[in-house]
Amino acid sequence: MIANLWTEAEALAMQQAAGGDPRARELALRVLTSRLIGRDPDLVMHGGGNTSLKSTATDVFGEEVEVLHIKGSGWDLEVIEAAGLPAVRLAPLMRLRALPALSDEAMVNVQRLNLLDPSAPNPSVETLLHAWIPHRYVDHTHATAFLVLANLPEVADATRELFGDRLTLVPYVMPGFALAKAAADAFECNPEAEGLLLVNHGHFAWGPDAKASYDRIIDHTNLVESWLADRRPAPLRPAAALPAAESAPVLAGLRGALASVLPEGAALPVLDLRAGAGERAFVARPDLEDLATRGVATPDHVIRTKGWPLVLRAGAQTPEGMRAAVAAFAADYRRYFDSHAPLAAGPRTMLSPMPGLVWLEGAGIVGVGATAAAARIAADIGGQSARVRADGEAVGGFHPIGPADLFDMEYWSLEQAKLGKGKPPALQGRVVLVTGGAGAIGLATARAFAAQGATLFLVDRPGEALDAALAALGRDHGGHGCDITGPGAAAAAVAACVARFGGLDILVSNAGAAMTGDVATLPEQVLRDSFELNFFAHFAFAQAAAATFRTQSGARGVRGAEPGQILFNVSKQAVNPGKGFAAYGLPKATTFFLLRQLALELGGEGVRVNGINADRIRSGLLTPGMIAARSSARGVDEGTYMAGNLLHAEVEARHVADAFVMLARAERTTGHVMTVDGGNIEAALR
Repeated sequence: MIANLWTEAEALAMQQAAGGDPRARELALRVLTSRLIGRDPDLVMHGGGNTSLKSTATDVFGEEVEVLHIKGSGWDLEVIEAAGLPAVRLAPLMRLRALPALSDEAMVNVQRLNLLDPSAPNPSVETLLHAWIPHRYVDHTHATAFLVLANLPEVADATRELFGDRLTLVPYVMPGFALAKAAADAFECNPEAEGLLLVNHGHFAWGPDAKASYDRIIDHTNLVESWLADRRPAPLRPAAALPAAESAPVLAGLRGALASVLPEGAALPVLDLRAGAGERAFVARPDLEDLATRGVATPDHVIRTKGWPLVLRAGAQTPEGMRAAVAAFAADYRRYFDSHAPLAAGPRTMLSPMPGLVWLEGAGIVGVGATAAAARIAADIGGQSARVRADGEAVGGFHPIGPADLFDMEYWSLEQAKLGKGKPPALQGRVVLVTGGAGAIGLATARAFAAQGATLFLVDRPGEALDAALAALGRDHGGHGCDITGPGAAAAAVAACVARFGGLDILVSNAGAAMTGDVATLPEQVLRDSFELNFFAHFAFAQAAAATFRTQSGARGVRGAEPGQILFNVSKQAVNPGKGFAAYGLPKATTFFLLRQLALELGGEGVRVNGINADRIRSGLLTPGMIAARSSARGVDEGTYMAGNLLHAEVEARHVADAFVMLARAERTTGHVMTVDGGNIEAALR
């Protein structure tokens, strides 16, 4: 059941923050209930749904005009602010009702021309529908329960059973001017209704104030949810979820297979697996193949997930089986495009034929996207859609819009605008694992890769530092806490990365520590411990990464995007030993040789291996205490000591990070070590 999140305390706080203007206080409550709706994914998904308020505003001439505050494009209800509900002059919108037809382009232009603030975001494509419903507050949601009801073959009978005349049905019409006209006509046939059910689409409700409209959304949804709960069969009992170590090879293979239908050189997609009991039970259904052909729960989803998912039964989860299944999906998608594009108004360019959702038997539901955010959105929608399908089949059937309407929605210019058309960042879609990711160099490196569009996975000791680093990067990155020197730790960390994002593209093997002591008296255990961290951990991560690269490449079947990269943080100690640093320099020199050996052995597979030799970076290696001691021993201040190089400039962690990114983008460079030390002739490689 959907919880009613309204509290008088929060409402009062929102009004007080808005100040004394009654209109601002009213808009503040509209913002509040919009956020309350957006907080529950079972009411709206990822920018879906919209809310509005009819009010007044003062224009540039000081005159009071009637306006419609309506959700703007690009805003999510969960985090919306007053700026996300731009004011549109209401009178011109009302005049449009008399027109027999209006193109999408003209509708958008009229709405933009009548914004009080021309810099505001585009008003929702459903602005006219909100305008022509004569209630002060109007809310539109895609609640999971209502999507079940909206896609039933006997939707009219079921709605009448539940609501009587309190809810009016609107037959499916594509969003825009025609839908607004149909909804307004339906409202006028039953003006006492509390809301609309848009068949195959979603739910509208309204009220005289913010709380009344929000309460109605919750009450209506819970009435449908209660009706469904009484009719649901006992859930299937899925097998236990696969541990990361077992699911990782399948996901890495799937990632490669999905990329087999992308253009040569394209980045592999990012995956997001949902492996909860509900998802695993759903993909165990015997009717999975039939359900996959039925379309989407609401047309708003098609641009994120495509019109149907890829089904992969357990027997097909081999590299060859997955590649064949993806090829068949792509062929079906091309036929779908070829059959509907000639009927469209104007030319259409086919989108990528890669699936947006995969139903992976034994594992769960996989969202697929060019970025981690896109994969997350697809997975969220996939989870909701699975619940809609399951409930729909239990209470009469799941029957959404057909292929022709689906095509019109998928290739609708206003829908495709949600995806953006700008040039993607250079490293978009690349999954980058950074060891020592919570440290100064590791986090700087993660930030530098993220700025280029990469998806980051940080590995470090569990604790506050790792938690803070992940929080700084944001929700669409991931991490894993462990002691990287432990048995099997590297393989487990790489498997965790693959389980989170579907694969791995770039390993930045960065973690290390400077252990000191004169070699003549150095305890053997100190040296062994240093080798575990400063060499064997690098060695183990490189092996685990190479295995993943091979799985992805083998499943792809053709040479496309770069198969993978390994970047090592070596150290100037590898070539320029310092007194008292044998325990650090010896394993680093071995790592230097490892880099070159791997470059030699993996080059034929297209895997590049490079590294950085850095010196005097403020980090966990060079602590404030060490800096103070070394500066004092040399009789200089700390600034002079840190700038003790040919450039007389301190080298910072961000400079090392930028060098890692530079190597990652150097497409024809392998076996190379780049020096980042401000100039140190003694550490020069040649």
